[in-house]
Amino acid sequence: MSRLFTLIFCVLFPFTVQSHPHSWIDLKTEIEGSQNQITGLKMSWTFDAMTSAYMLDGEDLSTENKAKTMQKVAASVMQNMIAEHYFTYFYDGETPIKYSLARRGVLTQNRTKLTLDFVLPLSKPKILDGNPLKLLIFEPSYYVDMSWQKKGDIQLSPDLAKHCSLELIEPNPTSEQMSYAMSLPADADPDNALGQLFTQTVLITCSENKG
Repeated sequence: MSRLFTLIFCVLFPFTVQSHPHSWIDLKTEIEGSQNQITGLKMSWTFDAMTSAYMLDGEDLSTENKAKTMQKVAASVMQNMIAEHYFTYFYDGETPIKYSLARRGVLTQNRTKLTLDFVLPLSKPKILDGNPLKLLIFEPSYYVDMSWQKKGDIQLSPDLAKHCSLELIEPNPTSEQMSYAMSLPADADPDNALGQLFTQTVLITCSENKG
């Protein structure tokens, strides 16, 4: 569990006695690219109200300093996510597609919720060869639920949309797995096999484009 989510755990534990998850992030993703390649992922992550409040707890939110504070918090969150690979798993078959350090991290506030926008570039463009690609975003212990609320929350760039399609596949955990997750207290040791059982999968299918 990253430092960010460890700290979230500390503030939420008094209020959540049992069951996972304990924090929620609504995802929006645009798959960027053009012609015959994917170049990166444009992310927009909205944190639930309690998590958002914790992230700003003790920070200087005065009118003259709020912009600088938001920039500082965004930089901290971005730095903390590096060791967790930004909770983002992108595959060509079973082969991971590598990416570079995220950039353009911006934190904004809309009423009680914070949204983090950033771009996750691939380490090199992924040439489209007709093989289906798979994208998952999840926190391994399922302490945090990370999900796209509707199919429209994941999109292709206009150029990619001309010859690629998306399928959002919902998770299908067993009743036993659901009961297990619901039984876990907030202070339970992390079970890093749990998150993937409850995560959505995006399948990206593109026609081979030699243009």
